[in-house]
Amino acid sequence: MARKRLRLLVVLAVTAVVAALALAPSTHAAGTLTATFSKDSDWGTGYQGKYTITNGTASTVNGWTVAFTLASGQTLGTFWDATLSTGAGNRVTAVARDYNATVAPGGSATFGYIVGYTGSGAAPTGCTVNGAACGGATGPTTTTPATTAPPTTRPPTTTAPTTTTRPPTTTTRPPTTTTRPPTSTAPPPSTTAPPPTGGLPRHMLTGYWQDFVNGATVQRLSAVSPNYDLIAVAFADADPARPGAVTFNVDAGLSSALGGYTNANFTSDVQALHASGRKVILSVGGQNGIVTVNDATSAANFSSSVFGLMQTFGFDGVDIDLENGLNPASMTTALQQLSARAGPKLIITLAPQTIDMQSTSGSYFQLALNVRTILTVVNMQYYNSGTMLGCDGQVYAQGTVNFLTALACIQLQGGLRPDQVGLGLPASASAAGGGFVSPSVVNAALDCLSRGTNCGTFHPPTTWPTIRGAMDWSINWDASSGNSFSGTVKPHLGTLP
Repeated sequence: MARKRLRLLVVLAVTAVVAALALAPSTHAAGTLTATFSKDSDWGTGYQGKYTITNGTASTVNGWTVAFTLASGQTLGTFWDATLSTGAGNRVTAVARDYNATVAPGGSATFGYIVGYTGSGAAPTGCTVNGAACGGATGPTTTTPATTAPPTTRPPTTTAPTTTTRPPTTTTRPPTTTTRPPTSTAPPPSTTAPPPTGGLPRHMLTGYWQDFVNGATVQRLSAVSPNYDLIAVAFADADPARPGAVTFNVDAGLSSALGGYTNANFTSDVQALHASGRKVILSVGGQNGIVTVNDATSAANFSSSVFGLMQTFGFDGVDIDLENGLNPASMTTALQQLSARAGPKLIITLAPQTIDMQSTSGSYFQLALNVRTILTVVNMQYYNSGTMLGCDGQVYAQGTVNFLTALACIQLQGGLRPDQVGLGLPASASAAGGGFVSPSVVNAALDCLSRGTNCGTFHPPTTWPTIRGAMDWSINWDASSGNSFSGTVKPHLGTLP
């Protein structure tokens, strides 16, 4: 869930990137541009691979294309953070997305993918990056001087974009033989009593309130629709002075847009929401939010800083939405320490992308299982995903009831309780690059999972009457569309078992 900048996702975008690379005059960088392959996991019938593109030159690289050849018997499946296509001889071409095409000197970008195979899980061969050997031979690159100003940390506020999205982090095409990583090693669903709900309803609606201006309706926290049970404030900021620690202040651009909205106003609004029976948590991460918790010190800094913000502003807990790497062991420690400080009413939510919950071997899934005794809900983002594998090993496209139910099934079979699983969707077509569905489709998916009715072609092997509910990005985009999402989904939650 990014620090949500505008991403105009149109079919011509990839074509434009490729054309720009082809037509721009070539220059030679002083150093080298490299692309390094790594295998994150291998389950015997497939693997998850990653390439890291590193700019060792003295100039900014604007645009990169990585090509490589998959071994015989391997088939490309889902992919993310680049646009991948397969040509003759199992040759794969990966083109940068708009949000990671620019790589500063000394910087890096990554993309990943899943491969299904029969026989060998060998690594790819013949890698090139921008036409040169991936190992470091200097090749043609399109560059600009290194003095180019870095991007701002929040969306610009001088102009209002026409559409805004969580920047897409997963774009896929249907694999033909890919098999989902096994989940049989996951612990069985917990039979212990669920943790205290912190005053939240059995079936609830979560929404993200944007602490920045990006074209969606701007509103005070107190103006949030009463349809929302849990409000996640997006986002905390990394504390540059303490690794792992976070800070929060009302964004200056938002404050100006609201005629002077201060931290004191915000705190008063949190108290007003509490008085109406609703809860407010602080979201950490987003596409541009770099918060690193990877050792004992950063874990302690994270827990102490979040707890301090809970005391200062009245937050009821924390949402983990890290999209730039997650260390499950260290974050587990951090959340356990936070729980010890805050007590049993602490609310903890996770907002992974679909790729993060395809297998129990994934870092987000590991974190969810590690903290499930104190975890409130996982609201996976069922959008900006293209196609993914369901719990039956079949491929499903985003924007369908099958996509919602078949992917939720993975979590429900992988060790999470039904009350810890929610469906995260865009509140409107403007809120994401892909995956928006009519709110009625969300209701149908909840019916299918809880009652076994209104399903698509995928029918879950059982029903989960206590499925937790839904989430949307964002409350502001929902307000821009007349609160259509919350106004449709919230009443339906009251009809579930």
